[in-house]
Amino acid sequence: MPTQSYVAPSGEPQGKHVHKKQFGQHFLHDPGIIRRIVQAVAPKPGQRLVEIGPGEGAITLPLLREHGSMTVIELDRDLIPRIQAAAAAHGTLDVINADVLTVDFTALAKEQPLRLVGNLPYNISSPILFHCIDHSAAIIDMHFMLQKEVVDRMAAPPGSKVYGRLSVMLQLGCTVQPLFHVPPGAFNPPPKVDSAVVRLIPLTPEQRHDADPKLVATVVRHAFGQRRKTLSNALGGIATADQIRAAGIDPKERAEQLSPMEFVNIAEVIAAETAG
Repeated sequence: MPTQSYVAPSGEPQGKHVHKKQFGQHFLHDPGIIRRIVQAVAPKPGQRLVEIGPGEGAITLPLLREHGSMTVIELDRDLIPRIQAAAAAHGTLDVINADVLTVDFTALAKEQPLRLVGNLPYNISSPILFHCIDHSAAIIDMHFMLQKEVVDRMAAPPGSKVYGRLSVMLQLGCTVQPLFHVPPGAFNPPPKVDSAVVRLIPLTPEQRHDADPKLVATVVRHAFGQRRKTLSNALGGIATADQIRAAGIDPKERAEQLSPMEFVNIAEVIAAETAG
């Protein structure tokens, strides 16, 4: 994992950065929105801040001014000297030049859990969220800006039209708190969608289920893979109608009617019968 510890450069690189569509780059520039994000994060002395996709430093620099040091993960090599130059007067910046999906947050945390922040590229926001959940034991909280539609899905309750696999998997691992709306004009270039900021707080070990996470993920994926079908049909080959009933659920129900923990209950029945 290429890491560049901050060294004060000779000056800001000249010229305007060309936004790269393949990286989903939309850079935040609205000072009011930036201020609200920094206030939401509210970093405390001694905490380990890690930003995903700092871009041109709209969130990085005010956080760095307030906190003094942080780590950023940036895939676009062209942006790294720009963010380092901009950070020179504000604190110590460590840069990891990598795809965030390859970053081992558990290893990065070592003995100090992380606080994650970022304006996530919308084209790969769901994979990033699942990657973070996989390392949630090493994370205190996450403050992310995402497409508003995605935030709505993340926080959706059972029965909602947008309740789905993302809702279930995130809510099984975190408390999801939508914070505020961000209009397209807050970015350069403006995206074609509205955005929102969300806070994710990983559940404690006592709050989390102890079922096999891979089996739970399989049940959820299959259940929502054919969401118009009843559970007994959607889960055919994974769980029988009797197993679904044993979990206290009507096999004729559909996936969007189940709470996150009811998917766990199905997985536990499957695991118990398999072990038996």
